Amino acid sequence: MANRKGRRRRFGTVRQLASGRWQARYRDPLSGEVKSAPHTFDTKTDADVWLTTIEAEIIRGTYQAPDAGKVSFGPYADDWLRHRKLEDRTRERSESVVRVHIKPTFGAGSIAAITTPRVRAWRTGLLDAGVGEPTVVKAYQLLRAILNTAVDDELIRRNPCRIKGADRYDVPERPILTVAQVYAVADAIQPRYRVLVLLAAFTTLRFGELASLRRRDLDLTRSVVLVRRAQSELQNGRLADKAPKSAAGVRPIAFPAELVPELDHHLEHFAGAGQDGHLFQGPRGGLLRRSNFRDDWTTARTKAGVSGNVHFHDLRHTGNTLASSVGASTRELMTRMGHSTTRAALIYQHMTSDRDQHIAGKLGEMIRRARQDQEGSDPPPSGT
Repeated sequence: MANRKGRRRRFGTVRQLASGRWQARYRDPLSGEVKSAPHTFDTKTDADVWLTTIEAEIIRGTYQAPDAGKVSFGPYADDWLRHRKLEDRTRERSESVVRVHIKPTFGAGSIAAITTPRVRAWRTGLLDAGVGEPTVVKAYQLLRAILNTAVDDELIRRNPCRIKGADRYDVPERPILTVAQVYAVADAIQPRYRVLVLLAAFTTLRFGELASLRRRDLDLTRSVVLVRRAQSELQNGRLADKAPKSAAGVRPIAFPAELVPELDHHLEHFAGAGQDGHLFQGPRGGLLRRSNFRDDWTTARTKAGVSGNVHFHDLRHTGNTLASSVGASTRELMTRMGHSTTRAALIYQHMTSDRDQHIAGKLGEMIRRARQDQEGSDPPPSGT
């Protein structure tokens, strides 16, 4: 395309407009369309320099169309979530975080308008507004993930989420109960939840894993519970069983033989009927929910004289700490907790049952000592 009679540019065209300013145009190598520079120039030289820059980006492979980042962030984020394979509860939480904490700031604008200073100001604003740090970290991680995809889609050149340390936070040290305190809470709680407390502490199962246990998952002869699934509760109140996050989540966990009589009694009086009956049920025989258990936990914790900072999930932390204190290795702890290892070959590999039984046996010794100390002073009320 000629710019002046007898001369041709190697790349693009430059022309002077009626206003006296200069316009630069070129053919987009991605779409084949003729594109104009996003603004006009004072001089022809300025227009030439701009075209030279665009040509260099095309040669280096870093070129992006000037209007690529004009895509609106809000619909793009919705589309991003729609195409992600997420568990129901995870999807629900992610959609809530995007809707409540990200879209109010970035939803109406374009992707290209999101800059590092804006991201920094947005994050600081959330913290100043009293939004919990874990939620702010989750929001930042989601925004970064969405914009990583925008980079892959060649809508922006680089991700503006570049704030060091914004993707993590220091988790405060959680309380650890003694064996005596675990039993004090178990003694104080409603009898139907006594074994729930004991298994949480001495198998380190999560609440969702405990709530989804069936009779057939329990082997009293070998003192083993098999974790196959976990229950999740959605915001609309619907309960759903889901597969563990990784293959390591499906696992057999040995528990102290001292719990067998407790479990025998529980199966007889509180568990659901049949091999597929739930091991733990709500107060009216329905499914166990956090909401219909929370008040019982709070009451028992107070009655047992345990700190109000102790959450039910801290029983898992307690159990891991106790197992570590009796010699469980890092790999053994990861197996009991249901965490994946970094080596794919170990994903389906569990530690030997003999070693797991040894850990459970040591925990049992701790139970016997604690119970003997309690009985020597003031016998605890019967939980049954």
